[in-house]
Amino acid sequence: MRITTILLMASTAIIAQSAYAQDVAPAAADVAADAGADIIVFGRGETRQVQEISAKDIVTLTPGTNPLKAIEKLPSVNFQSADPFGNYEWSQRVTIRSFNQNQLGFTFDGIPLGDMSYGNHNGLHITRAISSENIGSVRVSQGAGSLGTQATGNLGGTVETFSMDPTGEFGAQGNLTYGSDDTWRAFGRVNLGSADGIRGYVSYGYGSTDKYKGEGVQDQHMGNAKVVIPVGDAKIDGWLSYSDRREQDYQDMSMGMIRRLGWDWDNTYPDYARAIDYADRLNDVDKVSNSGGSPFPDGLYDYSGAPVATGQTYPGNVTSADDAYYDAAGLRKDWLGAVGLTTPIGDAATFKVKGYYHNNSGMGLWATPYTPSPNGVPMSVRTTEYDMDRIGAFGSVDYTLGIQNFSVGAWYENNQFHQARRFYAFASRTEPGLSFRDYPKNPFATQWEFDFTTNTFQYHVQDKIDLGMVTINLGWKGFKVTNKAEAIVQASFPQGKIKVEDWFQPHAGFAVELSPEAEIFGGFTQVTRAFASATTTGPFSTNQAGFDAIKDDLKPETSDTFELGLRYNTPVFNGTLGAYLVNFKNRLLAVQVGSPIQGLASALQNVGGVRAVGVEAAGDLKLGHGFGVYASYSYTDATYRDNVFNSSDGTLVAAIKDKTVVDSPKHMLRGEVNYDQGPIFGRIGANYMSRRYYSYTNDVSVPGRLIVDASLGYRFTDKIELQLNATNLFDKKYVGTIGSGGFGNSGDAQTLLVGAPQQFFITAKAGF
Repeated sequence: MRITTILLMASTAIIAQSAYAQDVAPAAADVAADAGADIIVFGRGETRQVQEISAKDIVTLTPGTNPLKAIEKLPSVNFQSADPFGNYEWSQRVTIRSFNQNQLGFTFDGIPLGDMSYGNHNGLHITRAISSENIGSVRVSQGAGSLGTQATGNLGGTVETFSMDPTGEFGAQGNLTYGSDDTWRAFGRVNLGSADGIRGYVSYGYGSTDKYKGEGVQDQHMGNAKVVIPVGDAKIDGWLSYSDRREQDYQDMSMGMIRRLGWDWDNTYPDYARAIDYADRLNDVDKVSNSGGSPFPDGLYDYSGAPVATGQTYPGNVTSADDAYYDAAGLRKDWLGAVGLTTPIGDAATFKVKGYYHNNSGMGLWATPYTPSPNGVPMSVRTTEYDMDRIGAFGSVDYTLGIQNFSVGAWYENNQFHQARRFYAFASRTEPGLSFRDYPKNPFATQWEFDFTTNTFQYHVQDKIDLGMVTINLGWKGFKVTNKAEAIVQASFPQGKIKVEDWFQPHAGFAVELSPEAEIFGGFTQVTRAFASATTTGPFSTNQAGFDAIKDDLKPETSDTFELGLRYNTPVFNGTLGAYLVNFKNRLLAVQVGSPIQGLASALQNVGGVRAVGVEAAGDLKLGHGFGVYASYSYTDATYRDNVFNSSDGTLVAAIKDKTVVDSPKHMLRGEVNYDQGPIFGRIGANYMSRRYYSYTNDVSVPGRLIVDASLGYRFTDKIELQLNATNLFDKKYVGTIGSGGFGNSGDAQTLLVGAPQQFFITAKAGF
C-alpha cells in the first residue's frame, strides 16, 4: 500500500459566474450550485444508443484526468490505463462493444482526432488538445456515430468532446492539486469579453507526477485559448492549443513476469550499470553478425529476435534482457488551431464551416540491448520519430422543410506524416550521456524513414423526419481515402499506394414515443474503415512482397450494426436498456512478431468474420436529500467466426474460430453513489470488469478486477472549495492495460501493464 502524505496548498483562483449554454461547462462553483442538473443524458430522440457526460461529472475527478476516464461508467465502454489519471499514453486504451481504439472515431469540437493511438499517424490524443477544466461535455455513441462525424475509422462507436464556451463576463478560475508520488498540478483560466460581444478565455495548466514504481517523471504543459465573435446573426469561433508532454515509461510485463518478478518490477533506470550488465549478457550469448544487407553501418549488430541461446544467465529471477530495459519514454509536442463560422441562411437553413491545422512532432524512445552503440556500449537508444502536418476543413448545410430536417456536409483533409526509426549512442559504459526526457540528437543509424501522404474526402446526406410521436432518420455517408508511402531510407517496410473507396454507407433508424417518459429506438448502420498510413499499423506494417500481394485486392474492414433499445426519463429516474448485433467482415489484425522493442515487421492477417452480440443497461436515480445512485451493466459476446489460414499453402495459422475477441470482457458492471447538498459533495464508485484475453487463441488471459474510486469535497463559499480524490481506494493489485505491445496468436506475451496502486490527491479551487 502506498499512501503519500497529503498537504493542503493555498491557491489563488477565480471562478466566473454566468449562465452557460446547453453544452457549456460551468465552473466548479456553478456546477456545485446546479445540483439538480443531469450528469448523464441518455440521448432522447436519437435513433442510436447515445449518452452524454456533462462537465459536472468531469470536475469531480482529479483535475487533469483524461475525460475518457469519465465515460468508463457508460455501458460497453472499456477504458484502461496504468496511471490514476488515464493520461499515460503508452497504456491508455478504450474499446467499445469489442471494437478496439483504432476502430473508433474521435473528434474535438468536430475536429478529427484520428484513432488517438500512441503512435498517432492521423491525429492526437484528446488530453493534448484540451485541458479537462475546459471541457463542456463528452458524447458517446456506442454503435456508430452520426453520419456527419469526421472519422473514416469508426467501425464501432464515436467519442465526441466539446469545449466549453466563454462566459461573456470577466473572471478567472484556478486549481492547485497535490497528491501521491509527488503529484503537482496547477491550472488557471481568465475569461474576457462581454455576453453580446467578443468573448473568450485563455488557460494554462502544468502537471507533473513521479512514477509510482521505478523512477521517472511524467509531466505536461498545456495552453488553451478560445474566442467567439458575433457578426450580426452569424458567429465566428476560434481555438488554439499547445501541448508539450514528456513521460517516462513503465516496463511492459507478462503474467509470467509478474509471478516471477513481482508487481513492482520496472525498468532499471537510474541503475545504468545493471542495464549494461543485462545487455552484456545478451551480447555475449546471442550476438549476430551484421553481414549481408543490414541497414546498419559496418561493425554494428542487428539482433533478429531469434530465441535466446541455451545457457544465458542473469542474476536473480531475470531470465532475459527483455525483462528490464534501462529506460523508455514518450515525447510529444502539438499545436492545434481552428476557425469556424456558423451563419443562418434565411429562416430555414444554417451553414457551418470550420478549417483546422494540426502540427505534431514526437518520439518514442527505448533503450535497446539489441543494437549496441558504435563506441562499444552494448546498447543504444532506439526511437520511432513522428512529424505530422494536417490541414483540413469540414462543413454542412442544415435545412428545415416542414417535418423534414435535411443535412448535407463534407470533410476534406490532407495529412503529411513523416515517420523514422533511428538509433542514438550512449556516451560510455559508465555514463549514459543523455536523458530520456529530452529529444536526442545526432543519430548513428537510420533503419528506415518514410513519408506518408493521406488524402481524405468524405460527404454525408441525412434526412430526419419528425412525425410527431415517431422520428425517422435516413441517410448515408461515403468517402475516398488514398494512402501513399514513399521511402527515404527503406528497410523491410514497403512503399506504394493503396486506397479505400466506399460512396454509400447507409443508416436507417427510428424513435417512437410510447409516452411522455418512454421511447423505443432502433436502427441499422453500415460502416467501412479506411487503411492506416504508418509502418507501425495497417497494410504498410508488412514487407514489400506482402504489400505488393495485397495492395490491389485487400478488402477494407466493414461492419453492420443493428440496435434496438428503450429509454425512460422522469425527473427522478433516467435510464436506457438496449441490445445490439454487430457483424464484422474482413477484419484485419497485425500480429506482433518478436518482442515489441525489436520493431520487426508485423504479420498482417485477415481474420475473416467477427460477430458481437450484447445487452446494455444504465440508470441514474435521484433519491432526494442530495443523494443519487447510478449503475450500468453490459454483456458482450464477441467471437471470431473463422480460423486463420496461410493464403499460399492453406495451412492453419491460428485456430481462433469461436474464440473470444481479445480485450473484450463479457461482463462490465459499474455502480456509483453520489451526494451533493449544501457545502458537502462526494461520490464513491465501483468498476468491475471480467476476464480479458490477450491472445487470439485465448490461451492466456488476465483475471477480472474490481476497482473502487472515491471523492469528497467541501464548499467554504460559492467561490472556494476543497476536493479530495482517491483512486484504487482498496489498493487492489491488478493488470490495467493489455495489448501494450500488441497481441499474438498464442503465448504469454510481454504486453501487459500493471494498474496504479492506491493514490490520494487534494485540490484547492477558488475564484472571484
